[in-house]
Amino acid sequence: MASTTQDPSPEVRQNNFEQGIAIALHLWPALSLAVQNNWGGGDASDKRDWLAGVIVDMFPSFIDLAKKPSSTTASSSTSTTAQQPSTKPSTASAAALIEEPDLEDIETTLLQVMVDEFDVNVDDDTGFETAETMMRVRAQCAKGNFDEVNNLRRRWEAGKGKKIVMQQAADADQDTDWESDDDEGDEDGDGDVDMDEAPALTRTPKEKQEPEIDEDGFTKVTRKR
Repeated sequence: MASTTQDPSPEVRQNNFEQGIAIALHLWPALSLAVQNNWGGGDASDKRDWLAGVIVDMFPSFIDLAKKPSSTTASSSTSTTAQQPSTKPSTASAAALIEEPDLEDIETTLLQVMVDEFDVNVDDDTGFETAETMMRVRAQCAKGNFDEVNNLRRRWEAGKGKKIVMQQAADADQDTDWESDDDEGDEDGDGDVDMDEAPALTRTPKEKQEPEIDEDGFTKVTRKR
């Protein structure tokens, strides 16, 4: 008898999706730098968690999507007329019938929140790259594939105990470079990742350097290629 592999439940897909979004934000250098330097105020870390919720809420929940096909299938089974084609969506593809944000929507939201909540104008490519990662997480979780989420978890675990450093170039016209410095140790040493909450990264800030302020009064964050 052939064995069948069961698709991950909607709850598992949703949990992995939410965790992937949270970790992607923790891996965004510009946001990590803003949080560790409290550019968003004393609740900078809470603002990052709030941003994760904002991004998640831009997408329909996999749990809600799973309920839609089941409710329509029951009614369609009683009628086999030609005027209603039997093209009912599966759980994985139901999201395609509900308007979801595109890559540009996600990137715009990320960059706007950085300006509004952290007074940081991110004009390098990391906002776009983070949005791309989030879109990959969404697409894979819709198919029950968690490779991207697992990859993000590995990257986050490897980066624990490190802090983001922004090195200011001597020439104001030059870009800013990102670096990660090894910390002497992770104080809590807890490597567990809670599926329901954003991972609690511990980052020890160095002495705060004077950020470059643009003409609009925003902190300018760029990256040297």
